[in-house]
Amino acid sequence: MKKGHGIGFGKAILFNEHFVVYGIPSIVSAIGNYTVAKIEPYDHTGFTLLDKRLATPKYKEDKLSQQKESFELMFKKMGLDLSKKGISITLEGNLYAASGIGASAASCVAVARALADYFEMNLSDDEINEIAYEGEKGYHGTPSGVDNTASTYGGLIWFQKGEKNVIDRMTLSIPVEIVIGNTGKVTDTKIAVDGVRQRKEKNPKKYQEVFDRAENIAYLAKRAIHDGSLQDVGKLMNENHKLLQQIEVSSRELDFLVSVARDSGAIGAKLTGGGLGGNMLALTPGKELQNKVATAIEKEGFQTVKTVIGASRESVE
Repeated sequence: MKKGHGIGFGKAILFNEHFVVYGIPSIVSAIGNYTVAKIEPYDHTGFTLLDKRLATPKYKEDKLSQQKESFELMFKKMGLDLSKKGISITLEGNLYAASGIGASAASCVAVARALADYFEMNLSDDEINEIAYEGEKGYHGTPSGVDNTASTYGGLIWFQKGEKNVIDRMTLSIPVEIVIGNTGKVTDTKIAVDGVRQRKEKNPKKYQEVFDRAENIAYLAKRAIHDGSLQDVGKLMNENHKLLQQIEVSSRELDFLVSVARDSGAIGAKLTGGGLGGNMLALTPGKELQNKVATAIEKEGFQTVKTVIGASRESVE
C-alpha cells in the first residue's frame, strides 16, 4: 500500500520571541524531539486524521479547528485536490504537543514532507518550509516564520523577519543539554501577539527602549554562541526573560518555573514560545545538571522534556 512519511522538529526559541515579529533578530534551535506524519489512502474524499501525539490536556481539542484550517491551507498551496481520492493522516513521534515548543510547526513540516512523499512531488527543503509557513497561518494568523524554519532545517538558526527573511545557520561545537518545563497551560499565540501590538501602540517610548535592548541581546548572544561561552548565553537568556516580562507575555507559572530552574543550577532560564503559559527553557549543559534541574521542576508537579539544542535530521533519520 502506498504510504507517505515525513518528520518535523520541535523548537526552542533561545532569544526574542515576540520581538521577532517586528524585525528584531531571533535565535532559535531545533530540539531533539520531533513529530512524524504518515499518509495513507482513504476510502472517502477529503482527509481523516488520527492524532497519536502525547499532549497537554485539552491541547489537541483546543487546536483542532486551527489544525484543520492549517491542513486546508497546505493542500491549497500544494495544489492538491482531495475531492476524488482522500487521504488518511497519522501524527505521532516523541515531541509532546504543547504550547511553546513548535508543536504546530513540527506537524506542518511533517505533514508537508509526508504529502510530498505520498504524491511524489520531490520538493526541496525551501519549498517544504514555504508550505509549512502557509500551514502555520491556520494556527497563528501572521506567523513570524521562525518556527517552521527551525522545524524544517534543524540545527541552530539566526532569523530576522523582513521583506526577505534573513535565515543564517549557526553552529554549536557540541550539542547542549536543555530542560523544557511545561506549565500545563494551553495558550493562544494570536492573543499574545495582539496584546503586545496594542500595548506597544499605547506606550511606544517604553516599548522602543525594550525592543532596542532585545536587539542588542541578540547580537551579544550570537557572539557568545560563536565563542562557545555558554555562561554568557545563560546570562543573556535571563536578561531576555526580563524583557519578555516587561512586555507582559510571561505568566505566574512561567516565572515560577524559571526561578526553580535557576535556583537548582541552570545557567540561564526563560519562557520560550508565545508565553502567557506554555513552556519555559533552561540551559543545563551536561547530563548531571540537566537531570538535577528537571528533577527540581518535576518535584513541583510540572512535566519536563530533557533534550538538546542544535538537533539535525541526520541525527534522527
